[in-house]
Amino acid sequence: MQRDIDQINVIPLVDVMLVLLVIVLTTATFISSGQIPVNLAKAKEVGDRKDVPLVITLTAEGALFLNDRPIPEGGLPVALAAEPRQSAVVVRADKVILLERFVSVVDEVRGLGFQQVSLEVIRL
Repeated sequence: MQRDIDQINVIPLVDVMLVLLVIVLTTATFISSGQIPVNLAKAKEVGDRKDVPLVITLTAEGALFLNDRPIPEGGLPVALAAEPRQSAVVVRADKVILLERFVSVVDEVRGLGFQQVSLEVIRL
C-alpha cells in the first residue's frame, strides 16, 4: 500500500518564512544610523574615521545637538567644556541650512581649542 506524493506541503515553509519575517522586523527597529534625521550633503571622496568623534548635528530647523543631546542656543561652549581638546569633532549639517550658520558653529568649535573639525557627508 504505497501512496505517491504528488503535491508539496507548503505549510512548514510558510511557518518558517513567517518566523524569519518576525525576526527581521523586530531587529530592524533597533538598527538606526542616527537618532536625529539629517539630510546630509553628498561628496565623491569620503574619509573613514577609526576613532569615536564628538558629533555635532545641525538640523534643517536650526536645532543643535551634541552626541544626540539637544544644546540650547549659545550653550555649545558649556557642552564642550568637559571634552578633551584633542578629540575629533564631526559636524553633521543638513544640506539646506545656511552656510553662515555652519561656518559659525565650526568657528565656535575651533575657537574653543578643537583642531580636528570635519564635515560628515554621504558618498555619491
